[in-house]
Amino acid sequence: MSYIDIIKEKAKADKKTIVLPETNDRRTLIATARILEQGIADLVLVGDREKIMEGAHWLELDLDGIQVINPLDCADRLDRYVELLYETRKHKGMTPEKAREILTTDFLTFAVVMVKAGDADGMVAGACHATADTLRPALQILKTAPGVKLVSGFFLMDVPDCEYGENGTFLFADCGLNQDPTAEELAAIADTSAKSFKTLVGARPVVAMLSHSTKGSAKHPLVDKVTRAVEIARREYPGLVIDGELQPDAAIVPSVAKMKAPGSEVAGKANVLIFPNLDCGNIGYKLVQRLGKAEAYGPMLQGIAKPVNDLSRGCSSDDIVGVVALTAVQAQMM
Repeated sequence: MSYIDIIKEKAKADKKTIVLPETNDRRTLIATARILEQGIADLVLVGDREKIMEGAHWLELDLDGIQVINPLDCADRLDRYVELLYETRKHKGMTPEKAREILTTDFLTFAVVMVKAGDADGMVAGACHATADTLRPALQILKTAPGVKLVSGFFLMDVPDCEYGENGTFLFADCGLNQDPTAEELAAIADTSAKSFKTLVGARPVVAMLSHSTKGSAKHPLVDKVTRAVEIARREYPGLVIDGELQPDAAIVPSVAKMKAPGSEVAGKANVLIFPNLDCGNIGYKLVQRLGKAEAYGPMLQGIAKPVNDLSRGCSSDDIVGVVALTAVQAQMM
């Protein structure tokens, strides 16, 4: 059974309600039909029911029984959400009138407020919105989780026929959000990534802080940042199994690890890979996805008070199904 099939089974065992606001995108409708057919989650679509059903008919999809909420046609709910958004953001100048305007025109914000209100357990979006558009309302309305220093993005990578990582499963971070994290931020990303890996994979996270250098093989301020991050992580998050700086081959290949980093408890065994900046992380996951034919689920967001997850705008309907299943499992663990 593949990794994502295991996640789907977990999601089915305790079904959660996930809201999907991008109902004008055909991939969302196709994914919705598959999620309903497989029983992965209870879904709420935000939009005009007639248009959604027209799209489903054109795509020959069965969406009978799906819950659809139109912000323009749910007066009691809308009034409640207006009050909630106003109270949450009034210190930033929000007015009831502005809150109503936003909620009736911005489906992403409406969906986030739905999660805030407890009417949904999580939200998935990003198929036709930039990461910033998905993340902004989540941070403004849901805020970061208690004790979390920053929100970051990760991908779960499932590499076929791979002997490395956790039977070919890895977590890559940060691949979608923080452009040039400081040493302190890298350490925080390592901690939340380890927790995400434990939650979503169920295995012991082994964290490698990646670099173009292994154990002093190169000298550069970029290397120094990674080594400082390891020092900070060991001090502030003593439960982490973490080491660095490590090149990717030293991090995951046992034979290379023996030569480049003998004695390391992480080298050759890593399943959580922390990249030094967004360039490396984004390029790295896309190369593994396209050349290694890996399944890439994300960018998932970690550190938000409730599950909100982003999608790549190049995602497929199958990717949406996978991220919904992962979001449901995150919600189970909250």
